Amino acid sequence: MKVTAFVASARNSHTYNSSELFLQKLKLHGDIECEIVKLSDYAIGTCRGCKLCFEKGEKFCPLKDDRDVLLSKIRNSDGVLFATPNYSFHVSAIMKIFLDRIAFIFHRPEFFGKTFTGIVAQGVYGGGKIVKYLAFVGNALGFNSIKGICLTNLEPVDPKMAAKNQQKIEALSQKFYKRLIKNQLTKPTLMDLFFFRMARTKIKLKLDERYEDFRYFHRRGWFQSDFYYPVKLTFFQKQMGRLFDALVKRSS
Repeated sequence: MKVTAFVASARNSHTYNSSELFLQKLKLHGDIECEIVKLSDYAIGTCRGCKLCFEKGEKFCPLKDDRDVLLSKIRNSDGVLFATPNYSFHVSAIMKIFLDRIAFIFHRPEFFGKTFTGIVAQGVYGGGKIVKYLAFVGNALGFNSIKGICLTNLEPVDPKMAAKNQQKIEALSQKFYKRLIKNQLTKPTLMDLFFFRMARTKIKLKLDERYEDFRYFHRRGWFQSDFYYPVKLTFFQKQMGRLFDALVKRSS
C-alpha cells in the first residue's frame, strides 16, 4: 500500500518533520510505501474562477501547471495526509490554492475507499478548527476521513510539549493504519446522505448534458443510486433520502 503526505509549508520545519514522523510511525505498523510531497516544489496556479472545470470539465482549465501531477499522486495512493501550518488561523496559502485547484472534485467526488487525515502545526492557537476543516475537506473529496491532530510547537519548543506531540502522532498513525488496511467503503452518515441527495437533485433539476457535473453523475449512475457507491441503506435512511430530495426541490 502507498501513503502520500502533501506538506503545505515551504520550509523543512515543524509541519514537514511531523509529517515525516507520522510516515515513519506508519511504516512500523506494516509494509507501506511512503512519499512526502512538498507543494512548494510544484507549480500551482491560482484559480481564476472561470468555472470551466465545473461546466465543461477540468481538462478545459486555462491554467497550465502541476495540478494533474499532484492529482495522479493522490489517485495512485491508498492513503493521503494533508499537513499544513496554521497561518492566520487557517491553512497556509499554498494549501488553499491547491484545494481551489481541485475544487471540481468537491462537485464530483472520487477518492472513495482511500484513507485521509490531516496534521496542523501551530505556534499558539486556532489549529483545532483547521483540523476540523481538513476532516470536512477529506470527506467532501470522497475519502474515508479520520479527524487529524493539532501540534503546538511554540518556539523554543518545550520538551514536554514535544513528547506530547509525538504521542499524538503515534496515536494518529495507529488509527490511520487500522482504517487503511480495512480498505473498505464506509457506511454513510445522515449528513453524508444529505449532501449526496442535495447535490444529485440540484444537478438533475438545474443542469443537463452540456455540463460536466451532470455528465459525471450520469456516467456513474448516481441519478438512480442510493449513494455514491453500493451500500445498503436502512428504511429510515431511505425515507430521509426522499425527504432530502423533496426539501431541495422545494427550495430550488
